[in-house]
Amino acid sequence: MALDAILISGITAELSDKLCGARIDKVQQPERDKLIFSLRRGGESMKLLISAASGGGRLQLTSLAFESPQEPPMFCMLLRKYLVGGRIAAVTQPDWERLVLVDIISSTELGDSAQLRLAVELMGRSSNLVLIGSDGRIIDCLRRADYGGDAERRMLPGMIYRMPPKQKKPLVLCMSEPERRAALEAVPADKPVANALMDAFSGLSPLICRELAARCGDNRENLGAVLSAFCDSVNAHELLPTLVMSDRKPVEFSFMHLSQYGESCTQQVCASFCELLDVYYAERDSLDSRRKRSRELTHAVRLKRDRTAKKLGLQREELLRSADREELRISAELLTANLYRIKKGERSAAVEDYYNGGAERIIELDPLKTPQQNAAAMFKEYNKLKAAEQHLVQLIKSGEEQLDYLNSVLDELERAETEKDLADIRSELILTGHIKKPKGSKPEKHKKQGPLRFVSDDGFEILVGRNNAQNDELTTKLARRSDMWLHVKSVHGSHVIISSAGEEIPDGTLLQAAVLAVYYSQAKDGGKTAVDYTPVRYVKKPSGALPGKVVYTEQHTLTVESDTELVKRLMKK
Repeated sequence: MALDAILISGITAELSDKLCGARIDKVQQPERDKLIFSLRRGGESMKLLISAASGGGRLQLTSLAFESPQEPPMFCMLLRKYLVGGRIAAVTQPDWERLVLVDIISSTELGDSAQLRLAVELMGRSSNLVLIGSDGRIIDCLRRADYGGDAERRMLPGMIYRMPPKQKKPLVLCMSEPERRAALEAVPADKPVANALMDAFSGLSPLICRELAARCGDNRENLGAVLSAFCDSVNAHELLPTLVMSDRKPVEFSFMHLSQYGESCTQQVCASFCELLDVYYAERDSLDSRRKRSRELTHAVRLKRDRTAKKLGLQREELLRSADREELRISAELLTANLYRIKKGERSAAVEDYYNGGAERIIELDPLKTPQQNAAAMFKEYNKLKAAEQHLVQLIKSGEEQLDYLNSVLDELERAETEKDLADIRSELILTGHIKKPKGSKPEKHKKQGPLRFVSDDGFEILVGRNNAQNDELTTKLARRSDMWLHVKSVHGSHVIISSAGEEIPDGTLLQAAVLAVYYSQAKDGGKTAVDYTPVRYVKKPSGALPGKVVYTEQHTLTVESDTELVKRLMKK
């Protein structure tokens, strides 16, 4: 949900109380559309988050941690130049706009006092952060924009900053009851209440329009009283930071209790609007960041995979051409046997093919070469193709292994659930040389995760590898020779180990482990799938093989299908 004007008013009131007089110690820009201001006031440290993301624009104090890039962006450097050391003088919201103005008293390079202003525009896709000088001109902005014919709102350095244009619809909070009634009567009577509210007034978000419609039973006759009570409550600043939860996950937030969800969701009142936004966006931002990192890794791996596949295709074509080299050798030998019959300058020679019952064979010649030189060139080309075949066979085998490995990594990326999963996969790709470590990057500090752990209904522990590197460690180092190893047949997936502790493994545990093997594989949604199982002592890793690659013998096969509920039930708490 984008912040509406009423919720912004609640945030502004909170920030005005806490930020006025605070000193700006540091400015960071962890992401392109996100800035963090480290503040200090009366011995208390605070972090002010300003986000201009299209789906998550906001202004709040935050307790969350953010990692900054090695090289700060230019806009961040400019804010540091002008704002670090300055003090916040005021935080205001003009005329119920989706805009917050942060006035800052700073110092110039000569030590003179300077009054600057940050305009935080929280308008969905048009969200922006603008630094304005004391003369009212734009020093710079997060998103520069030239709006073509709209010269009033060109966001470029040196331009006069103009407030966003007023909406033509009247602001519902500044109207009397008769004025609201008249505005609603101007909307066609057949329109649903929520749509009528959107058409008649400004200052109401779609969420609040739906809420008011729910409170009046979608009946216009009841809407007047509901709307009056709503406006009186907001004008009295009776705002309640409310979080809507579904399956223990935040799905919506508002400044009032929302009755439109009924019993399908629970609602939680937070201590402040800043805490509300932290709770709502913590998981969402983490998910967005994870998706972004996953997309970047997936793109890099797919690019590598596609190049490997193209190279393999060319090598296979070349191998097919080298298979015709025997005809070249035969022609060279026949030409050598008939040198006395051929003259220099001839373009072809007709010889008796004693490899084919004496039939005549026509051999094409280079007229610029002697017959001996033509034969020597044919022998040379034959030997070249013979050596190429041996080399190509090795290259194709290696390429097929690389292609199989990259496809397995793509499967891992699809199943990655946390930042740590992605970090482990990235480390594996850097270690195997498939992606390069960024120049100047610090060493990875994250602690590698252990395998996923489950407990069967019979009490046996079942371990599942999260990625190829962990599959290797699980199978070759952690598992005992007497433990049972499982893997889906012929497709990519995790290694699964049943820790037997020297006991005989029941059939029920084998079946449950096989279900886990299918769930953590490419065959998760493929119905019934074959799963091979064998004692760990029969599983070997070939020398020099890529991560996750093993060979096994003495296997048996089960046929099972994925079961999400079983996986959740067996997961070790």
